[in-house]
Amino acid sequence: MIVQDVINHLEELAPLAYAEDFDNVGLLVGNNNISVTGILVTLDTLESVVDEAIKEKCNLIVSFHPIIFKGLKKITGQNYVERVVMKAIKHDIAIYSVHTALDNALQGVNDMICNQLGLKNKRILIPQSETIKKLTTYAPIREAEHLRNALFSAGAGSIGNYSNCSFNVQGIGTFNGNENSNPTKGQKGTLQHEEETKITVTYAKHLESEVINALHKTHSYEEVAYEITTLENKNQNIGMGIIGIFEESMNESDFLTHLKTKMQAKSIRHSSFLNKNIKKVAVLGGSGSFAINAAKTAGADAFITADLKYHDFFTAENNILLADIGHYESEQFTKNLLVAYLTKKITNFAIILSKTNTNPVKYF
Repeated sequence: MIVQDVINHLEELAPLAYAEDFDNVGLLVGNNNISVTGILVTLDTLESVVDEAIKEKCNLIVSFHPIIFKGLKKITGQNYVERVVMKAIKHDIAIYSVHTALDNALQGVNDMICNQLGLKNKRILIPQSETIKKLTTYAPIREAEHLRNALFSAGAGSIGNYSNCSFNVQGIGTFNGNENSNPTKGQKGTLQHEEETKITVTYAKHLESEVINALHKTHSYEEVAYEITTLENKNQNIGMGIIGIFEESMNESDFLTHLKTKMQAKSIRHSSFLNKNIKKVAVLGGSGSFAINAAKTAGADAFITADLKYHDFFTAENNILLADIGHYESEQFTKNLLVAYLTKKITNFAIILSKTNTNPVKYF
């Protein structure tokens, strides 16, 4: 097994196409073609984590947070980022980061929080837009079914609980090949009228290369006419945050106690009590102040996140209970998620959960 094999599995769970634009995800250090001796999964890649990988004979670190976030202009070991990169390279250790690709995944970071808390009926809080593409192409009528099936096999035509979805219109296509052409229908230099089917299918944007490859591989024409457009539809399976409900509501004090226990939080910073029961809850691991209004609009009784600033708490405006449980605490179970996922995908290979506590925040 090589590093790319592991990457392929990870991108099934969290396609990098859905990572935020500001992020730095994917293979950050190392060669994707080297053989894997062991996989260590961590929340952060620190020097101590690299040391752990060396001790465990793991040459691939799968990290949630990217160790390289901003551009490196030099690597001299003057800060922890440079020292991690230097040590990883010295010991031929590859580092791969998922970060916001997993944040935006339906069964990612926020789903893990919901599972810890026992929230049900989950849905994406802020669905991502411009993630659904539409392909329109034209094929000879007798070849249309074969081409549709090839596109379906590549992942096109799936909408929610439905598959093999397409729209088809029959018409007449015309073309006239020049002296350098090699037409599969008609003769070059002669205007050809061909009965064709216009085929339209949608697909998730991370599948674009597979869909286009299937189109070119299957289509009989020397020159394949097609167009791709990006739809405005929100993708209900991709996006930031999740909102769910408890089977039974609880008062605010019991809710915070439950939250503190299940998320192993040292403390919780929260907005004023509203003297109402908590049933519908929005969650967003990591820094989530940008989603406060979305949680309020969704009718959440409480919003769980981290890194709220002083003035963020005022935006509760007696409409919602804000609970800041800490950045590390909100994402700490992510590495367990990744270990469980990779263990199912790679059954004959040990996936090691890092024992290093990378939380930089201490409590007195």
